Amino acid sequence: MKKNLTKRIAFKLVLSACLLGPSALALAQDKIKIGEVNSYKAVPAFLEPYRMGMELAVEQINQSGGLLGKQVELIRRDDNANPGDAVRVAEELVTRDQVDLLTGTFLSHIGLAVTDFAKQKQVFFLASEPLTDKITWANGNAYTFRLRPSTFMQVSMLVPMAAATKKKRWALVYPNYEYGQSAAATFKQLMKKAQPDVEFVAEQATPLGKIDAGSVVQALADAKPDAIFNVLFGADLGRFVREGNTRGLFKDREVVSLLTGEPEYLDPLKNEAPDGWMVTGYPWYGIKTPEHDAFLKAYQAKYKDYPRLGSVVGYSTIMSLAAGVKKAGSTKTDDMVKAFSGLELMSPFGPIRYRPEDHQSTMGSFVGKTKNVDGKGIMVDYVYVDGAKVLPSAQEVKKLRPAN
Repeated sequence: MKKNLTKRIAFKLVLSACLLGPSALALAQDKIKIGEVNSYKAVPAFLEPYRMGMELAVEQINQSGGLLGKQVELIRRDDNANPGDAVRVAEELVTRDQVDLLTGTFLSHIGLAVTDFAKQKQVFFLASEPLTDKITWANGNAYTFRLRPSTFMQVSMLVPMAAATKKKRWALVYPNYEYGQSAAATFKQLMKKAQPDVEFVAEQATPLGKIDAGSVVQALADAKPDAIFNVLFGADLGRFVREGNTRGLFKDREVVSLLTGEPEYLDPLKNEAPDGWMVTGYPWYGIKTPEHDAFLKAYQAKYKDYPRLGSVVGYSTIMSLAAGVKKAGSTKTDDMVKAFSGLELMSPFGPIRYRPEDHQSTMGSFVGKTKNVDGKGIMVDYVYVDGAKVLPSAQEVKKLRPAN
């Protein structure tokens, strides 16, 4: 008897929802699904904190009532650091999982593959981390936006410090894929502009994740440079620093190093952390602003750990999507594209804006120097550089970005 009564009640509830219309039924059942593609197995140092930052943001959004009256669900997929796999799982997220929004990617060539997928399938895509300039310029499209400061932006932040050293002979070392190649080319271009007499006496382009540190360090030393521009990160950076310290490569030489001030890459160096390198990074321990204090407090309360830069990127990715959905009033692609054009929000680094002209956010970066304190690398003498100050004008972007 009770079983039959339960069935009748359930039937009446479903019938009532149907009579109210399909939109009411969808509202009762649906979630806002965010599909996320990334190289979790290949780059855990950055992407584990990134995942934690995303999940903190989703938790905060859902606890405050969700978006458009719906809870947010994050569906993550690993791309195996392979462009083909990235496109395949993006397709699965869109068609099988029916996600409302697509985000993620870390490696630049992966980001470019998903950028093209978004264009071909006309799907909204927020590239959270990949740094290559092509994502918002040469390969930019109407459906793709990017959060993190690009390669051009971060190199632009470091070039004034590099030029101020007045060093003439520079050597370069970088991972031999899109990001590293782009960073090296941009550094040479901007240094020539800032210091016309500069010379580039050696370049070492190493296989990503497979550096032969001994031969690379020896080749750089043989070129007798006055200074070094380094783009290596992760395990490659660790091997390079260890071998360079052993062979005295860095003695009496200036070093400019992208990303090395990020805790993900600086902390593992421990007592081998270098002194005086000019870097971009994230001195989480010294940022005293209300927005960062709130983020830091929430992150430490949830995870009992300090944030890495990936944590900020992951958190800001989800909060950007949330701000876009609120502004759009929907998750439809055309509405999201319109909403993100000029979208403004507060991040742990302060206010950011997604520029209409190239879909690049104005999130900036901290620039300073490394210092080894009691066997641990930290950033000192750092300043925050607003991304808006190192981006080209709308007129210049027209030359860099195809019409779309």
